[in-house]
Amino acid sequence: MVDTGTYDYAADSWDYTYGVAAEWYTGPWTLRGGIFDLSVVPDSPELDPRFSQFQLDGEIERRYQLWQQPGKIAVTGFLSRARFGSYADAIRLSQQTGEPPDLEAVANYTTREGVSLNLEQQIVPNVGFFLRAGIANGDLGPWDFTDIDRTVAAGFSISGKQWGRPGDTWGIAGVVNGITKIHQEFLNDGGLGLIIGDGKLPHPGPEGIFETYYSYELAKNWWLGPDYQFVVDPGYNRDRGPVSVLGARLHTEF
Repeated sequence: MVDTGTYDYAADSWDYTYGVAAEWYTGPWTLRGGIFDLSVVPDSPELDPRFSQFQLDGEIERRYQLWQQPGKIAVTGFLSRARFGSYADAIRLSQQTGEPPDLEAVANYTTREGVSLNLEQQIVPNVGFFLRAGIANGDLGPWDFTDIDRTVAAGFSISGKQWGRPGDTWGIAGVVNGITKIHQEFLNDGGLGLIIGDGKLPHPGPEGIFETYYSYELAKNWWLGPDYQFVVDPGYNRDRGPVSVLGARLHTEF
């Protein structure tokens, strides 16, 4: 849920990068654009020192009122230029050598692109809804984030004002992620993904995740947030899971 899963945002393995961005506001519209440095190799802690591998980002946002409730919709696109590996090329080389498919062995300087939609809508005061959907080029391996070629997510955020706790928030959401057929074949033939790994995927399927959290205000500027996730077919593998994940976050502001 950190973002639209298909958005292969530019960053090193610590999620930092260099770049420049600009925004233009005109009435209910906002246009954004930027260029950012990619890592030297996928998910590396080192950024490209020459900026020869980079990402262009663009976004258009429209704010509006629906039944007197505020909302906004944004379309975001990215275009990355780097030494990407093709799943099909990696599979063909693997068939010739007898070795597991390796994206780095077939990497070429090329372009990977994707686009996503983000909708945020207040339903009634203190209750908000979001919807996200995204698609990215599933013929090439991702660079910095992550093994998702298709995604749809939706959820609600509810303020604790509803039950006399104005500093609290309850959230609930679900997401379905998918990968392309050639991506599935690459993983089943022994290939390893950027984040999920694998090496064996005989029964692929979409990955479904349900998540809920409660952000509890402990004191002024302090929040404790227990979190629960339920994952169906983790890593796109019907032979795995389901998996329950428990977590908690302590947040402060000053």
